[in-house]
Amino acid sequence: MTRYTGVLVDAHHHFWEPAAGRQPWLRPEVRIPFRYGDYEAIKRDYLPPDLVRDAASAGLRLIGSVTMETEWDDDDPLGEVTHIEGVRERHGLPSAAIGRVQLDRPNAPGLIEAMAARPIVRGIRHKPGQTASPADHGPTLLSDPAWRAGYAELVRHGLDFELQTAWWHLDEAADLVRAFPDTAVTINHTALPADRSPAAIEGWAAALGRIAVLPQVWLKISGIGLPGRPWTVAANREIVERAVAAFGVPRIMFASNFPVDSLCGTYAEIMGGFAELTAGWSADEQYAAFAGNAIRRYRLTLPEDPDDAAAS
Repeated sequence: MTRYTGVLVDAHHHFWEPAAGRQPWLRPEVRIPFRYGDYEAIKRDYLPPDLVRDAASAGLRLIGSVTMETEWDDDDPLGEVTHIEGVRERHGLPSAAIGRVQLDRPNAPGLIEAMAARPIVRGIRHKPGQTASPADHGPTLLSDPAWRAGYAELVRHGLDFELQTAWWHLDEAADLVRAFPDTAVTINHTALPADRSPAAIEGWAAALGRIAVLPQVWLKISGIGLPGRPWTVAANREIVERAVAAFGVPRIMFASNFPVDSLCGTYAEIMGGFAELTAGWSADEQYAAFAGNAIRRYRLTLPEDPDDAAAS
């Protein structure tokens, strides 16, 4: 049993500078309903030096990262990519970025083409929405013809899709994947298993199992904190183990979702928790889940000297 203390490619995090005011939900006067409750603590700058320090606190050496869109101002989606390009120029990270395009809008094809022209961009996320619970289950944008017309543009430009929705919409997502089989899809945040009752966990695990049969679908094990409760290995062991059982080590990636998940625990508690949970894995499996799979999925070319990626 060896706890992983190797290199890390954090496959899902956010870099932002809220004082710039380009993320409406991060402005000082704004409060939105948030899955972790009060989020005032994350209305602060979070940049590569912070991520490097956080990774080190977990006993991991950051060699690369993938930054996720942050619901930037809808009127300027390319502005976020430009901002992130500037962050990388200053700090050497991120290694890649996921942009945001509202796929159901008429300007989606042009924006997707423009995003694909930026070398840092590997994919697009547009949250399709979700109902409040499995009992309220109904269609989301995943089934909307206009949204699907925008989605169809991704493969033409070599972009992946990042899916964030609740697990009870995964059958709808599987239908989308079958309709567009050449577009790679990565499910964000373990498909949001927020309800830990036995019945809900069984429903979540079954939904993961059904979509996992599609080889172009991968899973990020991240974002599994619970509001008002500390992030612990004991609380999350079953989630991690069943997620890995569904997808297998070759199609999962551990990620921090920092700074958002700092509302639930420290980086050392979360990423160190994943390291503890995988202590019984082989060295190759550990490397794959913490770094190698992200390098493959996001087609990353990292510096010959990994320390260069963490330059601040």
